[in-house]
Amino acid sequence: MNEARSPALGCEAAATLLESLTKLVIEAGQAILAVNRSTMHVAGKGDGSPVTEADLAADQIIVEGLARLAPRISLLSEERVHLATPPYKDSFFLIDPLDGTKEFVAGRNEFTVNVALVTHGVPLLGIVGAPALGLIWRGIVGKGAERLTWRDDGTVSQAMPIKSRPCPPRGAPWTVAVSRSHGDARTEAFIDARGGAVRAVLGSAVKFGRVAEGEVDIYPRLSPTSEWDVAAGHAVVVAAGGKVTDSSGRPLHFGLGREDFLVPEFIAWGDPSAAA
Repeated sequence: MNEARSPALGCEAAATLLESLTKLVIEAGQAILAVNRSTMHVAGKGDGSPVTEADLAADQIIVEGLARLAPRISLLSEERVHLATPPYKDSFFLIDPLDGTKEFVAGRNEFTVNVALVTHGVPLLGIVGAPALGLIWRGIVGKGAERLTWRDDGTVSQAMPIKSRPCPPRGAPWTVAVSRSHGDARTEAFIDARGGAVRAVLGSAVKFGRVAEGEVDIYPRLSPTSEWDVAAGHAVVVAAGGKVTDSSGRPLHFGLGREDFLVPEFIAWGDPSAAA
């Protein structure tokens, strides 16, 4: 999609899309839950990661929905990365239709549907839906973040405002979100340097949601991951009062044509002062 057809959206425009985008996330989540995990086909991508019919069903729902809701805004989905035309200089949707496919295939419940609106390379709006947990975290930077309870019939409860929490006082342990499926030596060394850290083992973008709602203090990932894994959670954490940086405290940018759309590293901080 050419640049002239993809305007730059700000907070107010993003806010008008929030409810409709949330409904799309719910619809995609319901489609994922309808897939029989015991009989579904699991294929491998070129990078070795798995893809299932649930990933593809959720992708179709979200992409078709965005075409109706915001036809002028470009999009990048994990399942359509071969169609990508970077750089995305104004606004675009960044989508992971099923984040945590390994968790999903293994029969666990910590998988999410991630939708972000990115403007000028920075996540502005994020929705992280965890259908099997019955939770949605969402936020718009500058307007705040909230958590919704997702019922079995696809309806949601009244939104509850959420805030990330201050860092622990000196001498008290940090609670650190760590990945169940992805570990690396740099991240482990970073955690070990924070004496007495308590590890909260979680899957998918649920880790961002737990930072945003103040259940954990920090979520470091000092190895490469994909932009669509990070952008929605990034927006939710920042909207909740936190901050997301690289290991040197610098901001992250999305959609600008980095090789394979990889984020080399990131740290999601519940307390932005800790990033300094």
